[in-house]
Amino acid sequence: MTASPPAPPVRSGLLAEREFLEIRFGGTGGQGVILMGVILAMAATRDHRQVVQTQSYGPEARGGYSRSDVIIADHPIDYPQLSGVDLLVALSQESASGYAKQLRPDGLFIYDSEKVVELPRVTGPSYGIPFSRLAVEEVGKAQTMNVLTVGAVVGITGVVSVDGIRRATMEMVPKGTEELNGKALALGLSLDPGDWLAIVT
Repeated sequence: MTASPPAPPVRSGLLAEREFLEIRFGGTGGQGVILMGVILAMAATRDHRQVVQTQSYGPEARGGYSRSDVIIADHPIDYPQLSGVDLLVALSQESASGYAKQLRPDGLFIYDSEKVVELPRVTGPSYGIPFSRLAVEEVGKAQTMNVLTVGAVVGITGVVSVDGIRRATMEMVPKGTEELNGKALALGLSLDPGDWLAIVT
């Protein structure tokens, strides 16, 4: 008797039904952008999907630009570079201004509302959330901002399952920080997208 395949994980959000997604996290060195991409990619593998994750650093480790790209698909991925962006997560003004032109017309734009003050013109939905401030005021540590952001991204978009992102986060964060980062992830997942929908004119 053969075992039946596991049930597909439940994903819920604005991008949950898409079979192919190109995602970019952009920010500055020291914000944990690379870890965000790695955690999301790991979560997608936990959801039994195909994944490619790449990253790029600026000339300075801290203060320079940093980006992490993730491709998630239900079928084999034949090209490892982004041809466009379905979801842009910007944690700095430079990343918002520089990468917004690659965002597809129906793509989502999620940004730190305290770091990105000059909003680029986009045609899809935009969500401005003060990730850095919430990390300090609600979690108690600025360094949890990246995990909080990943939680909000998953809560809004459903690009991976909640179970997948929880497992991946606990596997990837530094030992001894699991409780604090778990609190940050839970806060991000709990944010109501309707509270943060931005009007970009």
